[in-house]
Amino acid sequence: MTKGQAEAKISEAISKFEIEFMGRGPKQIKTLIIQDLIIIRLQGFLSQSEHKLAESNQGVELIKKMRVTLFESARDYLESIIKEIIDMNIVSVHSDISTKTGEKIIVLTMEEHLENKF
Repeated sequence: MTKGQAEAKISEAISKFEIEFMGRGPKQIKTLIIQDLIIIRLQGFLSQSEHKLAESNQGVELIKKMRVTLFESARDYLESIIKEIIDMNIVSVHSDISTKTGEKIIVLTMEEHLENKF
């Protein structure tokens, strides 16, 4: 498998994960493998109602809390689907969303440089 093929498979898996566990998939998704990191950028992540809710500070807090809770509850599954694609242990997973742009970033730290595998 090439680096590009791995990035595409990860994007597909994350999109499916988002639909199954978060209730909605992103409009666009891009995955980058850089050394020992996998960086996933999801655009068009928030629903229309979440965009409306994000107009207030309290709404922003509610959206972030809900999304973090959902993400954390499915984190083991997420790690297993990524590990299945790249066959390497994941050291840590980080995620955050922007309620202004509707983007989400997921960063996975791997046990060694992935680029050496391709």
